Parts: sequence; C-alpha cells; structure tokens
Amino acid sequence: MQRRWTSLVRRALSGFVLWRIALLNTKYEVKAIPPMSILDSLTGARADGPPRDETFADLGLPPSICRAIAAAGITEPFPIQAAVIPDVLAGLDVCGRAPTGSGKTLAFGLPLVARLLDAGRRAPVALILAPTRELAEQISRALSPYAAALGHKIATVYGGVGYGGQRKLLDQGAEMVVACPGRLEDLLKMGALRLDQVTAVVVDEADQMADMGFLPAVRRIVSATAARRQVLLFSATLEGPVAKLVEDFQDNPCRHEVGEKGPDITAAHHLFWLAERTDRPRHVAGVAAALGSTLVFCRTRHGADRLAKQLEKFGTKAEPIHGGRSQAQRDRALEAFKRGRIGALIATDVAARGVHVDGIACVLHFDPPADAATYHHRSGRTARAGATGVVISLIDASMRKATRQLQQQIGVAEVIEPADPRRLSTEIARVEAASAPTPSSTSFVNASASAVDGSTTIGTIKFFSPARGYGFIARPGADDLFVHHTNIASKGTKATATLTEGQRVRYTIGAGRRGPEAIAVTLA
Repeated sequence: MQRRWTSLVRRALSGFVLWRIALLNTKYEVKAIPPMSILDSLTGARADGPPRDETFADLGLPPSICRAIAAAGITEPFPIQAAVIPDVLAGLDVCGRAPTGSGKTLAFGLPLVARLLDAGRRAPVALILAPTRELAEQISRALSPYAAALGHKIATVYGGVGYGGQRKLLDQGAEMVVACPGRLEDLLKMGALRLDQVTAVVVDEADQMADMGFLPAVRRIVSATAARRQVLLFSATLEGPVAKLVEDFQDNPCRHEVGEKGPDITAAHHLFWLAERTDRPRHVAGVAAALGSTLVFCRTRHGADRLAKQLEKFGTKAEPIHGGRSQAQRDRALEAFKRGRIGALIATDVAARGVHVDGIACVLHFDPPADAATYHHRSGRTARAGATGVVISLIDASMRKATRQLQQQIGVAEVIEPADPRRLSTEIARVEAASAPTPSSTSFVNASASAVDGSTTIGTIKFFSPARGYGFIARPGADDLFVHHTNIASKGTKATATLTEGQRVRYTIGAGRRGPEAIAVTLA
C-alpha cells in the first residue's frame, strides 16, 4: 500500500516539479512539464474521458519533436496519447490497452524518443519489443522522423534477413532498438549488443507475444536490462499471462484503457456459407474475382501453401504468407497484395499478426477460427476507416451448431446458406448504399483528424481502387485517411474521379459517417 501511495504522490507532483534535460546539438534544453490534475493522477482516468483541448507541447514534448509532429500534419493528440505521454515523460511504468488505429505507437514512442540519451557502441538505451517483423518495421518507420529530429538513430532487428545491416547500426551507436525477441537473443549471444544500459523497455502487443510463445524470451530480455528501468506494456487484453508479466516487471503501473476490447467488426457484412472441403478453393477464387483484395485465413502453413497453388489453377493470383517463408518472400507477397498484383493473400493467424493493409475488400475464413477472439482479430482487417467490407466463413454441415454458438458470441445473426460468389456484386452494392461515407461535410471532428479547422494538408495516395471508388491517404506519424471518389475535386464518376498510388494531394478533413475522411481533394 505504501508503494502505491508513493507512486501516486510521485505522479501527482511530477506535473509541478519535473524537469527534463535533453542534449540537443551540444546544448541543454530545459523544459518544465505542464501541471496535471491531482485528481487525474489518483484515478488514472485520463484515457477514459473525452479528449481535452491539449497540444503536444502542453503534454511536455520538446519543441523539436512538436515541430516534427506539426510537419507531419498532426495538430492534437489522440486520447491514448494525451493520457500516456505525461506518465512516460515522468518516468512512470505504464500498462495500457488500446486498439489498432488509436495512436498507441506515438503514445509510447514520442516520450520515449524525447527522453533518449546518446548511446555508446552496441549499447542502446531504449528497447521496444514487437511480436512480428512487420510490426517492428511499422513502429520503426513511425518513430524514425522524431528520433532523427533529435539526432538519434533507431535499429530494427528481426529474423529472416542477414545480420550485417542490423549489426552495422548497432555498431554506430543506435540509441533505440525495435526488435523481435528471437533475432534479438541471437544478436545477444553473438555479442553484437548488450542491454545493461537500457533504462526504458516497451513490450508491445503482449497478448500476441503470449499467443506466439515469446513470453519466456521476453522475460529473459527484460531481465537483462538495467536494474532501474521503466517498463511500458501494451496489450489487447490485460489478463492471464499478461497480468503475470505486469506483476513481475512493473512497479505500480499507471493503467490506461481506450476503445473496445478488440477490433470493431460491425461495419463489415458477415456471410456464412456452406461449402464442401473440395469445393472451397473454387469459391475462394470466385470471391477474389468478384471483390478483389481478399485476405484468406488457413490453419496451417501447409494448408496456406496448398490453397495458393489451387487458386492458381482457377486463374487467381495468390501468395502464401507464414513463418516458413523468408522475410524477402513475405515482403514480396505483401507488396504484391498492397499493389493489387495478386487477388488473394493466404495467411496463417500467427503470420498475419502485425500485417496492416488498407483497402482489404474481404476477409475469408477458409478454416474456421479457433474461437470468437480469433474471429474478431481476423475480421477486423476489413471495413476500416469508413470503408465497407465483407467477411465470409466457409463451413460444412457438421459445423452448423458450432457456428451458431460463434455467432452468439460475436453478436452476429446471419443465415447459414449455400456458397454462391455470383451474388456478391448485388450484396456489396446493397451494403455500400447503406453505409457509404457521407460526401463533403462542413463539420470537422477533433478526436482523430490531423487538420480540424478546415486548413489544407498535403499527403500521399497510399491506395485507391477505381472499381470501388475509395482509397487511403498516407500521413506520416498518423493513421491513413479514408478518401471517397465523390470528394475528389474533379468530380465525376468512379471512372473519371480517380487517384493513383504515390500521387501527392491537398485535402481538408471532414466528418464522414464512420469517422474522419478527406474532402476537397486536389493534386498537390
């Protein structure tokens, strides 16, 4: 109890007396962290309430990082960022739950970068652990501009590629390492780095670490860091083995929870189709032909490889992605899927962790999910950011009862019917008409838009589907932004009002039916 009150008092006082000294271009910058309500400190409820009119500077981030944030087109923090950043700057342990797209990476990454000190050769001072190669790359890309603004380097460490490039960055004195546990332990055994100077550790997607069997390695790695360290842990769930990790490695952590406990799958249209095992490849090919980008889930690596070959026989270009493929093969498959060169990406549940692709038209359960949580994780990869999407489950007659039970658990009540990809075009047209985002709006949202006052922002087209009439604009350090063809300034039909991947565009942000979207889009 005494330790708990000590932590609370320390947190409350930090808003008044915390000073941070950062070495920037051989000069010392001293910045006072703005006051934080003592009531907020005692309740830890900052993330649960409505967003406040705070800026990143108000949260205590240094001017150099704030300038980089502004350059990325971000004007105000997301709720999870407003809640977490002051605690991390104060040196407190944090335990958080936040869904994908909530701004979680910048929530722990920005204050971590702000507190970095220069590192020695092979002796980083901050470590972020991620369960997959793709997530490690994503975190590194998101934080690199802010680290560079302070003159720091980030080394990204994962398997499936050579050691040379990773060892070179460590030799150059990278201050922060973003790593997958397996490759990091390999490098530790080789003497390529040591962790005794690491004073800040982030364990991201801790529940996925547990699912993939990484927790023993995580424990060994965290134990090898400095005795006095700050530990930040983020997870979709905070129970079971994750709770044990919190108990063993965190000191009275501040807890913050944002959003639902899992992805929102209500925006998608769910179909449950009866299909014999031998007929399923043909139905998958029909779905991919009708809808385009289709993410298919198989239970095993062998099953994914087999299905990819079967789809080729039906004229559908497909690639498998799983742990048995090299990093180069995985990267090529993902890139081909993102660019529309293949119609289907065949994935196992483990390999799909950390894979984030915009514009997925359909998630197809070739093999049934193990439970309701797996159904949520799989299905949440379509119908994002205001777009529509379809989730299809292929089942056989013996699975009717189990499927009904699953539907009750996930809150979906759909008829189990014979598979018929030919009906998809009519079905999708009906769904899009019911849930299409509202075109240009004069109202602006504050919670998650990067420009909330109608000001013009510049971004890059990451994906655009002329056939479906929508796409996404990439924004550095922020979530991709939905754009509908009706909001392209040239006007016209889907065929004439279109955009091309890589184009630079100007836009403002309006409130769509399902969240913020780009409006008044013109070529930059």
